[in-house]
Amino acid sequence: MGRIATLPLIVLLMLVGALAMLVPAAHAAALRDWNVARAFLFPALLVVTLSVMIGIATSGRPPMTPARGQLLALLGAFTLLPLVLAVPFNEAVRDTGYVSAWWEMVSSLTTTGATLFEPSRLPPSVHLWRALVGWLGGFFMLVAGVAIFAPMNLGGFEVMGDASAAPGQGAARVANTKPRAARAVAAARGARGAAPGDRVVRQAVVVFPIYAGLTGLLWLALLLAGDSSLVAFCHAMSTLATSGISPVGGIGRGGSGFAGEIAIFLFLLLALSRHTLPEAGARWRAGPLWHDPEVRMGLALMLIVPGVLFLRHWVGAVEVNDTENIPAAAEAAWGAVFTVLSFLTTTGFESSGWIDARFWSGLPTPGLVLAGLAIIGGGVATTAGGVKLLRVYALYRHGERELQKLVHPHSVGGGGAAARQMRRQGAQVAWVFFALFALSIAVTMLALTLTGLDFTAATILGIAALSNTGPLAGVAGDAPLVWAALGVVPKAVLAVAMVLGRLETLAIVALLNPEMWRG
Repeated sequence: MGRIATLPLIVLLMLVGALAMLVPAAHAAALRDWNVARAFLFPALLVVTLSVMIGIATSGRPPMTPARGQLLALLGAFTLLPLVLAVPFNEAVRDTGYVSAWWEMVSSLTTTGATLFEPSRLPPSVHLWRALVGWLGGFFMLVAGVAIFAPMNLGGFEVMGDASAAPGQGAARVANTKPRAARAVAAARGARGAAPGDRVVRQAVVVFPIYAGLTGLLWLALLLAGDSSLVAFCHAMSTLATSGISPVGGIGRGGSGFAGEIAIFLFLLLALSRHTLPEAGARWRAGPLWHDPEVRMGLALMLIVPGVLFLRHWVGAVEVNDTENIPAAAEAAWGAVFTVLSFLTTTGFESSGWIDARFWSGLPTPGLVLAGLAIIGGGVATTAGGVKLLRVYALYRHGERELQKLVHPHSVGGGGAAARQMRRQGAQVAWVFFALFALSIAVTMLALTLTGLDFTAATILGIAALSNTGPLAGVAGDAPLVWAALGVVPKAVLAVAMVLGRLETLAIVALLNPEMWRG
């Protein structure tokens, strides 16, 4: 493991991607689709050879600053790795271009789940490849959340991180405040056994059995519920990765029905809290799950928002004199709860009850509500995107405290154990990130409108890309938006937005900090 950890992180990811290509190659060979099998097998061998050569060439290179190297590796993973992953996709789908294949891989790796192709246009093994890339992208973000973002006070951990270290300086500041001799000793130790990839490899070994085991458990549940093997496997991977990728165009078109939705619902709950992962350090030690602010806020949204939506549909049913249809009302209530959790975790699966609720009440889909849920996002150090529940909780507690001070100006704030664990500037940092996220939406919308898109389409597509919720484009507007109808320039803008939403703007700003480039 020590030798593996000393390799550049991008080389490790290329090796993992090459080995993953063997899965759809074996699947296509089992289906006797030899053209698709060769399209995945040959690039896999080529990428393995290339990765080994790069690993040998860089084996004697001294490691760069850990903080800088890890953030650059994250940026390289989401910008360079899709170029490699798109090669077998482009070879397997001959009636498309490499740009479309690259865009598809960016969407999958960032767990956005947006697609340019109708389900019937892609071979089954290519659907498996899309879901597998999304699953690996979710796994990579789980590992990065614990091994990279947490030590650097990024990714939401800045809200409850060390008050003495600014976001992005959790490791850099400590390294730069040491005497020159101490830094030389630490660098020598780092070159021997504490390379930047060492922590990533250790966390990957810990997280992978849990992640793969939960995926296999959900796969088995969906198989028993009635889905085919491929559909169940793709939906299981998409649920754990919150990518929303489906080989049939949604879970409503599978065979699992209501039982499958219940199984997916239970596993989507895992994306509400970082406490489903191993500990991210003593400061973030997991306590009672009910005391977790992310879980409490997520459950509150799951109760309040579906309640409001159900009342909205009920009023619509009164107008059409269909209030006595109890089964339709119950199905609408379940559809609202499931879809709210799905978009809150930035997965984007729609319940069949959510679709039927429109026919029961005669009202259109409240797309603005779904867009707002996608912006909020799921838990810190999970596969979900968005602003994250912990940052929203910090802003909520800050607003509550300010209202208390209006009544009692000299009061001393408490707020419970969860509030006391937050750093003193937690709400300020959360607001800075929210402002950066809103600015990113505005810039993306401006860039899309300059390419010729109207305001509504630019808004929906920009939010879908930055929150990594690709299916939002099909349900947020009055009419579904088709990703395939976009030109090359809008696709490039949205690809950048997907990467920016996955890495988070605060991490990019931290990468531009001059402190990281000193030493």
